[in-house]
Amino acid sequence: MNILHTSDWHIGRALYGRSRYQEYEAFLDWLCEVIEREAVDVLLVAGDVFDSSMPSNRSQELYYRFLRRVAAAPAPSSSGGRHVVIVAGNHDSPSFLNAPKELLKTLNVHVVGGAAPEDEVLALRNGQGDPEVIVCAAPYLRDRDIRVAEAGESIEDKERKLLDGIRNHYAEVAALAGQKREELGPGIDIPIVGMGHLFAVGGQSMEGDGTRDLYVGSLAHVPARIFPACFDYLALGHLHAPQKVNGSETMRYSGSPLPMSFSEAGRQKSVSLVTFQGRAASARQIDVPEFQALERIQGDWDSIAGRIAELAASGSSAWLEIVYDSPDIIGDLRDRLDAAIVGTSLEILRVKNTRIIDLALEQSHAGEALEDLDENAVFERCLCSHETPEDQRPELRRAYQETLASLHEL
Repeated sequence: MNILHTSDWHIGRALYGRSRYQEYEAFLDWLCEVIEREAVDVLLVAGDVFDSSMPSNRSQELYYRFLRRVAAAPAPSSSGGRHVVIVAGNHDSPSFLNAPKELLKTLNVHVVGGAAPEDEVLALRNGQGDPEVIVCAAPYLRDRDIRVAEAGESIEDKERKLLDGIRNHYAEVAALAGQKREELGPGIDIPIVGMGHLFAVGGQSMEGDGTRDLYVGSLAHVPARIFPACFDYLALGHLHAPQKVNGSETMRYSGSPLPMSFSEAGRQKSVSLVTFQGRAASARQIDVPEFQALERIQGDWDSIAGRIAELAASGSSAWLEIVYDSPDIIGDLRDRLDAAIVGTSLEILRVKNTRIIDLALEQSHAGEALEDLDENAVFERCLCSHETPEDQRPELRRAYQETLASLHEL
């Protein structure tokens, strides 16, 4: 049996105002080809299908067209059936994903938007009606799903309750999966596959890739021991770089199929193909093609202009981020850059002039662009400008992180 593990599609995501629908359409067409070529029995999407809780009509069109195409494609001859399992991530609206779930179920597309253990355990059958795998399709677990707030509790109490809530949720789902496997009959020892959308300990994220910490404090990093031992494979989403959890071959993040920012330019994206022999799982990565070239060019004017000339000569149609990094001040940097790409297929999406920013910071941050600061940097500036005592800052930072986490859930 072959399972294809994907996550973090983020359909509808733009890059500095530039629409990426053509990239998403190309990716979904490619994914359909992989599903047929590799005789995939089950496709897993581990959260963040869309980039917004209210996806555009175009985003929805791409999503539903893809699901219809997968459902209509010839099923693997070995099993005679194909399933798709989709769970919500922190970017997704549980109610939006769940709205058509009964209709999608007729196409063997199983959607789990909100936390409900009894709905998360799916026994998937092949075309002959024989059970082939049990999927524990846990979505992104929101604070309100897994703990009860109490007056007067400390930040440490909240963190402990969140961790206990996540552990208990997975334990309950795993117990239901074990019970369901027993109910299938004696001698049926099919694999159990877990899913999740969270930040595991040791996970790697990249600057600007759009990954948000999901929980407050230490719970932004959930330890691997939290997951039940009965999972023969664990398909995780949220982190955008493909990676193993604690070096395990059977606990993985598939990563996002498209680069989410220029910090990921040039990094190979992939999906994970998991093959089962009985309950023994082996996984390998399938590289995702580059549908739109991205490149960050950094340095002084000569190095930037030289690289642009090289790309132009090669006929590149890359999207560029320019980071001007030199002690020399160039007041007409943007004009020079626009002139350099005239007559080419190159497109500059962002220009960052670090020399101008440095001067602005020296002048009490005057003229600094908001896009150059994240929400944590803004808060630190606020603490400094109000001369907040050092002994009060740790508690204020924790309260601020809790507020941010609550806002990210909306």
